[in-house]
Amino acid sequence: QVQLVESGGGLVQAGGSLRLSCVASGRTFSRNVMGWFRQAPGKERDFVAAISWTGSSTSYADSAKGRFTISRDNVKNTMYLQMNSLKPEDTAVYYCAARTTSYWAISPADYRYWGQGTQVTVTS
Repeated sequence: QVQLVESGGGLVQAGGSLRLSCVASGRTFSRNVMGWFRQAPGKERDFVAAISWTGSSTSYADSAKGRFTISRDNVKNTMYLQMNSLKPEDTAVYYCAARTTSYWAISPADYRYWGQGTQVTVTS
């Protein structure tokens, strides 16, 4: 059974930092593109960042550029999202996701495997 499990969310003041982790089990995703998405109440699930299977290529939503860093450790089957300079508008449930291929994509519809999400709340 394939599982993606996120952790690291929480409550933080504006300007603070959080590091999210996503541990995969049940299969290896070392050859797959993986990404982070987020969903605020009443809104659609939005792309945050994606990373190639080698980790050498990354992509960020404009809202995340310069503040968030995505990375992965294929030996540990784990992906990370370092979030700095957090803003109240970053408040959302954050999901990790994995594609079934190494081809690039940033649409949620192109990701097959999803974690259960971790809540990030940023207070002003």
